[in-house]
Amino acid sequence: MTAQLLTLSTPDGPFTIIARDGAVLASGWTAVAGELTGQIHPDLLPRTYETVAELPGISAAVEEFYAGNPAAAMAVPVLQKSGPFRSHAWDMLRTVAAGSPVTYTEYAALSGNARAVRAAASACAFNAAALFVPCHRVIRTDGSLGGFRWGLPIKQSLLERERQLAPAAQA
Repeated sequence: MTAQLLTLSTPDGPFTIIARDGAVLASGWTAVAGELTGQIHPDLLPRTYETVAELPGISAAVEEFYAGNPAAAMAVPVLQKSGPFRSHAWDMLRTVAAGSPVTYTEYAALSGNARAVRAAASACAFNAAALFVPCHRVIRTDGSLGGFRWGLPIKQSLLERERQLAPAAQA
């Protein structure tokens, strides 16, 4: 199977997307596609890649996010594969409102098991579709950022951007 590969310039640096059939397989703040492919489930891993200048709907959603509409990224189809808890947890991440981050404990409860904090954190760590599955919206109970595969400065930037837009994002 062939996937499309696109790197966009964003205020947070290069953002690369690997997509197939209109769905995001992997994405993140890098210009190196190889930094994304390791996160794609082996059953979904493309054999070949085609570099494109645009991904209809997907690239527009990234531009909309940076223009002040974070909801656009939540409408983009995502294709990830894992076990039942992690798959459900990824779906639940897409319900966390921009500008209203949740703690890892709250995220575990949202995902169906309040005691599964480590499993919830693991779902964030193994999320291949950054931005479209907004793992950056999960923080530690003490309010500190916790981890982020693409670096804490980018996580802080995303959270600050969404915090400033919160009233508009939730309208």
